[in-house]
Amino acid sequence: MEKSFASALVWFRRDLRVDDQAALYHALRQSRQVFCVFVLDRAILDALPRADRRVEFIIDALRSLDAELRALGGALIVRHGWALDEVPRLAAELGVAKVFYNRDDEPQALARDAEVEQRLARRGIAMQGFKDHVVFERSELLTGAGKPYGVFTPYKNAWLKKIDPFYLKAYPVLRHAGALADHALAQGVPTLAEIGFEPTDLHASLRGGSGPAEALLAEFLQRIDRYDEARDFPALRGPSYLSPHLRFGTVSVRRLAREAHQRQMSGSRGAEIWLAELIWRDFYHQVMHHHPHAMQSAFRPEYDAIQWRSGPEAEADFTAWCEGRTGYPLVDAAMLQLNQSGYMHNRLRMVVASFLIKDLGLDWRWGERYFTEKLLDFDLAANNGGWQWAASSGCDAQPYFRIFNPISQSEKFDAEGRFIKRYLPQLAKLPPKLIHAPWLARPLELQACGVELGVNYPRPVLMHEDARVATLARYAVVKSRAMPET
Repeated sequence: MEKSFASALVWFRRDLRVDDQAALYHALRQSRQVFCVFVLDRAILDALPRADRRVEFIIDALRSLDAELRALGGALIVRHGWALDEVPRLAAELGVAKVFYNRDDEPQALARDAEVEQRLARRGIAMQGFKDHVVFERSELLTGAGKPYGVFTPYKNAWLKKIDPFYLKAYPVLRHAGALADHALAQGVPTLAEIGFEPTDLHASLRGGSGPAEALLAEFLQRIDRYDEARDFPALRGPSYLSPHLRFGTVSVRRLAREAHQRQMSGSRGAEIWLAELIWRDFYHQVMHHHPHAMQSAFRPEYDAIQWRSGPEAEADFTAWCEGRTGYPLVDAAMLQLNQSGYMHNRLRMVVASFLIKDLGLDWRWGERYFTEKLLDFDLAANNGGWQWAASSGCDAQPYFRIFNPISQSEKFDAEGRFIKRYLPQLAKLPPKLIHAPWLARPLELQACGVELGVNYPRPVLMHEDARVATLARYAVVKSRAMPET
């Protein structure tokens, strides 16, 4: 095809790969010469702690991306500064006619992109975005009345009805890679120290980049058929562990959905359930697009009338929750997993969220912010959607009557206490019948197992049964249909 532009710039963001990259593909097809840039944006980085696993993951991914581009005759220009300034400045310096990028519907990203587009326009440079981070975005799936979906199951049914090979096929980037251009400005990826950050323990369990993503995917596909059986048990290797790679785009969501959909069509129950998780992700992103207010307040405004606990005692309980000192072993082990690795098992995310909101009576936004700081796979839409689901204030949320019992959840999903013992070794000698609620054990039983409540493991900050009564009273300001406790 005839090229429309002499030269173009691809602005990489949360799409750090060469394979099946929408913006890169369209730039290569339309331009005779394509440059690539990633901005280590100080608008985001300056607010982060100096040791942040996500930054180290990104540096890994950028090195991988640069190597992939160089193998194809291109290179990655990396700038450390304010994206609002750096992208227009670089585009003008390179003399490109157009900047290509993949869309991001987070409110701050939309505001940034609109400002960059205006600054580029003043220089006579065009800017165009593409869908890449989800399978269906924005208003691609609407109800028969032309409204966005507010309940997941009808959305999932519409998603599955609409999906076909067109939406899942990969963009053949390599076919057009001859248009990639190297440049003297591409001087490699800076070190963590050069951008003011320190190394973390990330590499003890994970590395960023397309190579590690492919290895994880290959390993997961060998056990995906058992995903439905293993995914709820934190002591088992059940999840895919691909969420950080999906978050930063080191693997294509189309690739993942295609693999899951093909196996589902062949009868794999595990693949069917995993595909549903990917559909949940699309669902939350369309909620964010249509209801950006939900990123800061309750999706259902009547839930903002709830009076959450506040004051010194509430703040002390929040600190105990953050640090894994609630006295409920499964909750504490889950929080320690998050603090020590930047990851938390999906079942446990629901358990600890329910505990914060409906046992401790604390505002769900406190927990959402803490997860924002700690999660390696942090995604605004999914994180917010999950917290509002737990708080019963969100789109397709659980009714407020559904209050997770942290003891029965522990007994059901970590029956032998294997996960608990991994993060709470001081409880390792407790038998399964005692480990889920140590305060119910007799003093001699605790002593025999080396556990001293209040000394090497805390007493519970509250009793779940009392907290449940308080929660029902707290939620009386809103109406909801009842659902039995799990």
